[in-house]
Amino acid sequence: MAYVVTESCIKCKYTDCVDVCPVDCFREGPNFLVIDPDECIDCTLCVAECPVEAIYAEDDVPADQQHFIQINAELSQHRNWKPIVEKKDPLPDHDQWANVKGKTQYLDRNE
Repeated sequence: MAYVVTESCIKCKYTDCVDVCPVDCFREGPNFLVIDPDECIDCTLCVAECPVEAIYAEDDVPADQQHFIQINAELSQHRNWKPIVEKKDPLPDHDQWANVKGKTQYLDRNE
């Protein structure tokens, strides 16, 4: 079972989670992070680090966020989504987006 980044990360992209990942399983897109399910070792360290509570165990992903399991799997393999291993500043307008629901349409897949 892998961990999954869900909708709350979109347009925020806090990277606190990246700093604690022992296997560097995070991949970075323009306005979202994903976890490579083939690299994740289920250590749970990233969950507590996310200030917007965007990371869930695959079995615990809320019903309305289930599509993010597939999104993480797909985008973690996308050629433009590179590994991220060091913390960066969140997106400039992260505060405005942190509590917004229904952000899936804003996910920039960079395809």
